[in-house]
Amino acid sequence: MTFDSGVPTVAVSDLASGDFLLDVREDDEWDAGHAETALHIPMSEFVARYGELTEAAPEAGRVHVICKAGGRSAQVTMYLRQQGVDAVNVDGGMHAWAASGRPVVDDKGAPGEVI
Repeated sequence: MTFDSGVPTVAVSDLASGDFLLDVREDDEWDAGHAETALHIPMSEFVARYGELTEAAPEAGRVHVICKAGGRSAQVTMYLRQQGVDAVNVDGGMHAWAASGRPVVDDKGAPGEVI
């Protein structure tokens, strides 16, 4: 599946529990609720913190990029693909994640919400 701009996308329902997830939302959004195993690097800090992704991401694995609804993650996905990273945008973002019943936790590990 591809986003309107040609960015490869994947549905939340197609994600497996061990897939690497990169959340590019801002700190307040992350603190309110996120996928428990996601790596958090806000889009506004992404280029400066790119090394954190290269250290954490599986060497030969795919990076699944997520934001609130899919716009910011599409931009980061395009950037990553230009860097040679196998990256895909998570269609519908954290809204779709939560709507599908996937767990959302806050910054303390308690049940969270998508804002």
